[in-house]
Amino acid sequence: MNVRLGPWSMRLAPRSLAVTALLLLIACAVAVAAISTGEFTVPVPDILAALAGEGTPVAELIVNKLRAPRVATGLLVGAAFGLSGAIFQSLTRNALGSPDFIGFTAGASTGGILAVVAGGSAAVIAGGALTGCVITAVLVYALSYRRGVQGYRLVLVGIGANALLLAANSYLLTRSNIYDAATAAAWLTGSLSGRGWDHAIPVAVALALLLPLCAYVARPLRMIEMGDDAARAMGIRVEPVRAVAIVAGVLLCGVATAAAGPVMFVALASPQLARRLTRSPGVTLASSALMGAVLLTASDLIAQRLLAPVQLPVGVVTAAIGGAYLAFLLRKDRY
Repeated sequence: MNVRLGPWSMRLAPRSLAVTALLLLIACAVAVAAISTGEFTVPVPDILAALAGEGTPVAELIVNKLRAPRVATGLLVGAAFGLSGAIFQSLTRNALGSPDFIGFTAGASTGGILAVVAGGSAAVIAGGALTGCVITAVLVYALSYRRGVQGYRLVLVGIGANALLLAANSYLLTRSNIYDAATAAAWLTGSLSGRGWDHAIPVAVALALLLPLCAYVARPLRMIEMGDDAARAMGIRVEPVRAVAIVAGVLLCGVATAAAGPVMFVALASPQLARRLTRSPGVTLASSALMGAVLLTASDLIAQRLLAPVQLPVGVVTAAIGGAYLAFLLRKDRY
């Protein structure tokens, strides 16, 4: 189905639209369940009243101060991870080409650990994570560049960088005092515990700024998936598009890691699950972002309720889900 808006036109697949709408509804349902359930149950009408500023003091405390910021952070961070994973899997034409495997998440972890060891505040740790992600991306891009950046070279260099950074992270943890090491280890697991609006708002701003950029490169990326020569034959400027996409994907990964820590496997699994649901020949950005939001928020809900009153870090649940998914992916596609 083609839609034309003045000089602009786009092709919309009915199945992709239906899957995107379904994922949006599921995300809303999971968000409502996460806000309303827990040690103190808050009915849906009370949630709406509290969000409008007309609820009881107790409801406003539980909803506006404790649960809604955590859920909003989960939705936004999940969307950012899903979108980042979709961009890099499209660029590399590889289901394993996510920030988790090509070093960007590990680079963000290194920056966060250095900030912890230096005694930095939460804001400094977040800034360190974003800085580490960006520096790693610049180095990986520079080492991968040889008359352009090919997907397989980016993956290989990224895997090497990931191994080196994981070794560096382990070294930093072993050389830190026990208190800094414990703090860094907790942050490295990935968690939404204690997240407030000050965590959600920066991710929302980053998404608002980067979503138009992602939408702009979405069509050229689909052309590049067919190969650089084919994309150039259709008038696509391959290297500028690839550079813009990498910048957007790195910033999304860095901001998400800064807000919730290096939550593993969301960026890996979300695009592939979305692609299988939409039956699209390539990675779809919108459905991948919504799938990431659903995965992370649902995982956090499981982490809170599975062993209640004990709460697990969300990274434990996503790692369990992601490990099972990775085994399925390797068995099915024989990588």
